[in-house]
Amino acid sequence: MSKTFRGVFTVMITPVDEDGKVNLPALTAFTDWQIREGIHGLIPLGSTGEFLSLSEQDWEAVARTVIETAAGRVPVLIGTGAEDTREAVRLSRKAQALGADGVMIIPPFYSTPTDDEIVNHYRTIAASITIPIMVYNNPATSNVDLKPELLARIAEIEGCDYVKESTLEVTRIRDIVRLAGDKMTPFGGILGFESFVMGAEGWVAVASNVAPSVMARIFTLAADEKKYDEARALYLEWLPIIQAVGGQAYVAGSKALLNHMGFSAGSPLPPRLSLPAPQDAEMKALVARYGLRFQ
Repeated sequence: MSKTFRGVFTVMITPVDEDGKVNLPALTAFTDWQIREGIHGLIPLGSTGEFLSLSEQDWEAVARTVIETAAGRVPVLIGTGAEDTREAVRLSRKAQALGADGVMIIPPFYSTPTDDEIVNHYRTIAASITIPIMVYNNPATSNVDLKPELLARIAEIEGCDYVKESTLEVTRIRDIVRLAGDKMTPFGGILGFESFVMGAEGWVAVASNVAPSVMARIFTLAADEKKYDEARALYLEWLPIIQAVGGQAYVAGSKALLNHMGFSAGSPLPPRLSLPAPQDAEMKALVARYGLRFQ
């Protein structure tokens, strides 16, 4: 299997202008800043990128902008999740044609598919492309829970080489490693430091939208240098930022922080709302406390 992807990958916000239109110049600047700050990889068009609120034209424009701006400096995985397997195939083929290094795919999120249907979904997509798939488990939003035993089945599919495990059960990382072996590389989703300790080779992070260098450093300390005490201390120091973009505030919180940092992230797209004034003030205070700046 491919071992290309490792480290902290930012699941990117999609900046919009005052009219709610995708701001491609801002996205270009944001992509370049992420790479200059030392992020290991980028994932546009995931949940944090509000992929379900974008038109087909905007989806393609975002994918193309990030891929072309990254220009091979870091891997770019494109979110190609869809309810219909045929649509996921079409989007995945398009992502590959645009030059993506891989795709991240959430399972069908409305039909409550059976395990066999989920396996067939990923098998069909994998057979249609030659770039790696990162399976995305996020039961809180997808209505589907890809437990380690099911992921072990999916790991047998050639091309399904990675998984983003987004639950608060860090033992899932342990069990993916135990059951899938070297056929599937786990990335933490919600949990970063804890996942590294249990054997994850990366973290698909929301907080790295606002602090990419710090989140990448946590990984390097834990996974590469084995300095777990230093990694834990840095993680706990920055935990308020990580928590600020957790839960339902992952889009609105990230954009609020970035706006206060001097980056034109804009507002969340409907049906999401911007944070209420008291919460927005808390985000502004966090930016000041941590000295966060977009530059």
